[in-house]
Amino acid sequence: MVISKTPFRMSFFGGGTDMEDFFKEHGGAIISTTFDKYCYVNVRHLPPFFDYSTELAYSRMERVDSVDKIEHPAIRNAMDMLDMQEIRLTYEADLPARSGLGTSSSFAVGMLNAFYALKGKYVDKKKLANDAIYLERVLCKEAGGWQDQIAAAYGGLNKISFGSNGYEVDPIIISPERKKELNGNLMMFFTGFTRFSSEVQKANSGGNKEEKERRLLEMLGLVDEAEKILTDKDVSLNEFGRLLDYTWKLKRNTGAAVTTDHIDEIYTKGIEAGALGGKLLGAGGGGFFVFYVEKDKQDKVNEALGNLMHIPFEFEDGGTRIIHYTPEAFVPNDRSVTA
Repeated sequence: MVISKTPFRMSFFGGGTDMEDFFKEHGGAIISTTFDKYCYVNVRHLPPFFDYSTELAYSRMERVDSVDKIEHPAIRNAMDMLDMQEIRLTYEADLPARSGLGTSSSFAVGMLNAFYALKGKYVDKKKLANDAIYLERVLCKEAGGWQDQIAAAYGGLNKISFGSNGYEVDPIIISPERKKELNGNLMMFFTGFTRFSSEVQKANSGGNKEEKERRLLEMLGLVDEAEKILTDKDVSLNEFGRLLDYTWKLKRNTGAAVTTDHIDEIYTKGIEAGALGGKLLGAGGGGFFVFYVEKDKQDKVNEALGNLMHIPFEFEDGGTRIIHYTPEAFVPNDRSVTA
């Protein structure tokens, strides 16, 4: 039996520049962090006592007698890709899916990590990220960028740079005290909406291409500015919050499905209560909001957004990991033989 534990991520700057068609031409960059909310994938070989060969438990239950009958596209394609047979897979998570935190990619990374471990193979973070990108973007044909898979695999507060030759992951080096201050000034709220990121990406693909590209290029330029704020101890972290406000105003105009009147109302309430800035996490349309709020203003922001669920969190640095490993000797079961 194998259990993997994979963090969720929040992206601060550069969202949208991790789309392959954009960064192959212009380059791209993201500043994001993972935090202490996780998904867990438990995988073992199915005991030979059932009239089905695979059992899957996620938001629903599937029991099938062949991989090609699995309805969940990521599980079906991953099992086919790695030649997984006769397994029982269980998925659990600390936060809801389709909420802007890269949950589907965290699941993909964690599932692949567990599958490799069940086969007795160690795979490094780079390969896990690459395999998850291939799984979601190529095999499952889901629209979206590359940042979620990379963040889930590597973990930590990073600048991820994209180009024609792929990507690089560079940890953002700041003192533990400054990192703790940044964490303490961030507040996350659940809006109550969930949606498929790939559907939002498709909805946002229309509109004026040149104008959208111009805004993405400006958002790309803000990544370096944000990194300088974080790494320069002589600059107030409040500038990070103000820059979040600016990048949200840019992002909300990059697609029709990024925001709604209700989301705009939430943002306005947060700012009027004292937040310096914030953004909706993920592709847009709903999910989680993160605000930058100085300590002495946080009670007022909590009160103003009292109808939303506040989710305290701490940064984490581990990325995906195997937290339980019991080797199994797999002998394919001949289900054609009956007693």
